[in-house]
Amino acid sequence: VVKPLLQGFEFWKTTLRGARYVVAPMVDQSELAWRLLSRRHGAELCYTPMLHAQVFVRDANYRKDNLYSEVCPEDRPLITQFCANDPEVFVQACLLAQDYCDAIDLNLGCPQMIAKRGHYGVFLQDEWELLEKMVKLANEKISVPITCKIRVFNKMEETVQYAQMLEKAGCQLLTVHGRTKDQKGPATGIASWEHIKAVRNAVNIPVFANGNIQHLSDVEQCMEETGVQGVMSAEGNLHNPALFEGHSPPVWEMAEEYLEVVSQYPPCTLSYVRAHLFKLWHHTLQIHKDLREELAKVKNLQGLTEVSRQLRLRCQEEITNGGEEAGQVVGLPFPHWICQPYVRPVPKAPVANSNGTEVKAGCHKRALSQEDSDGACDALSKNKQKKKARNPHKNFCPEQKRELFFLYIKCEQCGNPKGNQCVFNLSLSVG
Repeated sequence: VVKPLLQGFEFWKTTLRGARYVVAPMVDQSELAWRLLSRRHGAELCYTPMLHAQVFVRDANYRKDNLYSEVCPEDRPLITQFCANDPEVFVQACLLAQDYCDAIDLNLGCPQMIAKRGHYGVFLQDEWELLEKMVKLANEKISVPITCKIRVFNKMEETVQYAQMLEKAGCQLLTVHGRTKDQKGPATGIASWEHIKAVRNAVNIPVFANGNIQHLSDVEQCMEETGVQGVMSAEGNLHNPALFEGHSPPVWEMAEEYLEVVSQYPPCTLSYVRAHLFKLWHHTLQIHKDLREELAKVKNLQGLTEVSRQLRLRCQEEITNGGEEAGQVVGLPFPHWICQPYVRPVPKAPVANSNGTEVKAGCHKRALSQEDSDGACDALSKNKQKKKARNPHKNFCPEQKRELFFLYIKCEQCGNPKGNQCVFNLSLSVG
């Protein structure tokens, strides 16, 4: 194998053109059309969505649909990201992808349950021997640089040692998401730029920062405080693809431009397009809920385009009728039709139940009466109570269903009806 001539900082400066503004790898969301839209508005480097190395190796259609058919001269520099937990499989996937991108990234940051079940992403961060072998083998065998995206440990020293281990194994660029594996969903919280700075000071390869990026001013502040070479955005980019321009345009401008790109670069899975429109129009759809329902129901690109057009017309009518106060919503810095970040609400504080133990606010379950419950489970959600009313013999108790679970569960990725035999090696359980 002919090794890449450029590695580390030379790779970043030359191949990646000194990219500072980076669009994150996002499952089903950083597809070609979105990458091209983001590049038009300031993004200097993009990643593919996270791809499954094992499926990429065995399935030619998966390779075609997720990488080969998306080759586009305007879509460079580009890094392909894989999740994997087997060194040989990871290298095979890299070899199949290396001619279509500028580097291969190993996902060590995904904190979602599907990653836990599949044993990849951030759930490999304690298996240093395995990760060292994966990165080292890829660095030796493939002809493009290997990079990694990680999350931090609570302890800064452990995070630094983790980064240094990956660098020593052959990682040529490191993206550090300044959150731990437990900081997700309602518990997302603030990313630690201090951890990112510590990593930047401890390694001799380029570092990208990820976390707390909602505006261009955040990008500039992050680079100043941490000393990183670039800043990656995920959620901020989805709500405002012009973030790296420092511009907050009307949502309809970005939506219409995105739909135009989709029509120019087919095929694009309809669910991806729908998801992007939900993100872009997020604040407006909280007001025009009838169109939110319509957006969820339409079956083709023309239908999605028409819903977006209706949203634009309603916003423009609101502007005409409302004057300077039009579109103002409590908690939003701009009118709802302007591209702007979505800030997750702060989790509610735990409350004590009748037994004095703490439970999450809003998570109370009303117990069925003894004759309704048959003694099987102590409490059911309202939704399950309704289902039980329709079907009194239905069993909702996880303990009783545990042995039968694998007979009926479907893999969340491939649809395999026997999860315990799935190609993703999922380790599924109830409760």
